[in-house]
Amino acid sequence: MTHTIRTATADDAGALAALAAVTFPLACPPSSSPADIAAHLANTLSEEHFKGYLADPDTTILVIDTDGQLNGYSLLVDRPATDPDVASVLTLLPSVEISKCYVHPDYHGLGAAAELMHSSLQAAAASGSAGAWLGVNSQNARAIRFYEKSGFHKVGTKSFRLGSTVEHDFVLERPLPCSSFGHRRRQ
Repeated sequence: MTHTIRTATADDAGALAALAAVTFPLACPPSSSPADIAAHLANTLSEEHFKGYLADPDTTILVIDTDGQLNGYSLLVDRPATDPDVASVLTLLPSVEISKCYVHPDYHGLGAAAELMHSSLQAAAASGSAGAWLGVNSQNARAIRFYEKSGFHKVGTKSFRLGSTVEHDFVLERPLPCSSFGHRRRQ
C-alpha cells in the first residue's frame, strides 16, 4: 500500500471524525461501555471538534493518506500541559503532547504506525521542544509496547474521564532529537 504522511487541512475534518470513530474504540479498555465511547466521540472527536483542532495554531494533525483515504492520524499539541498530574512529572521542557496517534486496523502490522510516529516526532522536534509526552490507557498493552519501542518511557500516571468512567493512564515521555527547524522556545 502506497501512502503519504501529510499535514491535515480543514477539508479533512469529516474524514478525521470518521476515522476516529473506527480507531478510538480500539484504544479503550474492554470494560468501556458503548455509551461512554459514543459520548467521547461526540464530545471530543466529532467533525466540528476536528475543525476546531485544525484552526488552533498550537495544534498539528498529521494524516496517513492513501489516495485520498485517511488511514491514520496523530494530533500534536504544542503548549504546556495543563493537567497537574502531567505537569508535575514531565522533565523535558518545553514538551509537545502527542494527544492522539491512531491507525486504521487494516494498517496494523504494516509499519504505518511507526512511520506516523516518526513523522510526529519530527514535527514536534521542529517546534524546538525538548521532549514529547503522551497518555496511554494502563490496560492497553499493545499501545504501551509500541510507544516504548518508539523511545517513550513511563514517568507518571493521570486520570482520563471516558463518559461516566474514570480511566487510568500512564504518562510517557521521550526526548526529541535536535532539529534545525523552528527553534522556537516557550517559557
